[in-house]
Amino acid sequence: MSINGNQDGSVSGVGVTAPATADKLRRSMSVWNSLTLGFAVVSPVVGLYAIMGVQTAVTGGGWFAALVICLVMQLFVATVYAELSSQFPIAGGAYKWARQLGGSVTGQFAGVVYVCSTVAMLTTTAYTGGVWLSIFFGSTGGSGHTLVTWGAVFLLLCTLLNLAHVNVFKLIITLGVYAEVVGSLGVALLLFFFFRQHPLSELFQHLGTGTAPGETAAFLAALAIAGWAFIGFDACSTIAEETHEPKRMVPRAIFFSLCMVGSVVLFNSAALTLSFDRDTLVNTSASSDPITPVITGSFGEWAEKPFLAIVMIAFLACGASVVKYTSRIVYSMAREGNMPAVLSRLAADQTPRNAIICTVSLAGLGLLLGLNDGAVATVIAFGTGGLYAMFSLTTGVGLFTRLTGRWNPALGELKLGVWGLVINTVAFIWSVFEFVNIAWPRAYVVAPNAPWWQLWAVPLVLGSILSVTTLYILTTGIRRERP
Repeated sequence: MSINGNQDGSVSGVGVTAPATADKLRRSMSVWNSLTLGFAVVSPVVGLYAIMGVQTAVTGGGWFAALVICLVMQLFVATVYAELSSQFPIAGGAYKWARQLGGSVTGQFAGVVYVCSTVAMLTTTAYTGGVWLSIFFGSTGGSGHTLVTWGAVFLLLCTLLNLAHVNVFKLIITLGVYAEVVGSLGVALLLFFFFRQHPLSELFQHLGTGTAPGETAAFLAALAIAGWAFIGFDACSTIAEETHEPKRMVPRAIFFSLCMVGSVVLFNSAALTLSFDRDTLVNTSASSDPITPVITGSFGEWAEKPFLAIVMIAFLACGASVVKYTSRIVYSMAREGNMPAVLSRLAADQTPRNAIICTVSLAGLGLLLGLNDGAVATVIAFGTGGLYAMFSLTTGVGLFTRLTGRWNPALGELKLGVWGLVINTVAFIWSVFEFVNIAWPRAYVVAPNAPWWQLWAVPLVLGSILSVTTLYILTTGIRRERP
């Protein structure tokens, strides 16, 4: 059985119904807009600045190699996503692919995991973005209530950007990319060429001198933590119905957004590591903002506000993009009958406003967990682990249907030939390994005396989600069989 995607983004084939014209999203995104959205979601500033302190504290240093490996392997995953999107360019991305290639039950599991993971990702972005927002406005420290309040303000700003005219959204995303490239990369260039204190060998030293018990444990932990820096490139696929010439443009946006972000992340991490004394990095890693002190220490106090402004714009662009990214998955699931139908309704401007509001509301509820440090750490862990579970499912379904003949990749615009099978196999093996690696309980990564359930956060949360989904499927299946 094969399924064919039409150029306009609708899909025809066995067991697939194309969306009615009235339900179609407006094609308002160019390839540049799709690329910038993918760039903003992956975000070198959000990705690197969120993990650098943890990496330094846990590994002690020498985590650059793990970052490189994680990026290279994620490029294999991105290539599979690009191949799928070149044939099935439709809202919902990986959820729709799982449903069309693996069946409705597989699609239901994929959709639930996808939505829960991306909502957790949005909650994490809002929480950390709120921290930077509070720092920008001079509010340092604070209780859980204060941090949750700032996170809610951040989330509200992201919501308004999504409900505004699409040109406003595109402007902010573009500004976010410029802020990252000009500001973040510019700072890294200055640090690398004028403030560098160490030789390149420093990038591979001190591994295992942190909280991790030994070099092997530190390296595996570094791989797990680095996973956060390279997620979100699949956002380009979820807005395929809003992108011009999606079969050609979306695969390019997926691959090049990750390449661009990966290059910036690697260079920035190298510049920061080589430009500062290791003791300084270790000491600042204990704070919620490990970056600003080392930046002002090199450039002076005058650089603090401009640097914080750059980071804030990048975080807002990322948060707004994650809202758009997640809401399109919700919209697609509702259109298929797997979520309330009201979430599939489009506003007059052909945007899924109900899905946007639902997405933000769920993330807002997740923010309340920020009142408990242990609970918010669980959300952060699941946001990464859940998305790698989704990578595993997507590449696994792709590999299985490719081998069994249910999917013919040659029908897509991106034709990789026999290399497609090799890439898909490597991507699947890596995704499963990284998911297990992220989910593995590590007492030295969490706070001292953390409860047992925090150590097992990813398998517990994912297991609960899959159990509830299984019960729902069995229950609705029994109801459908009754006369």
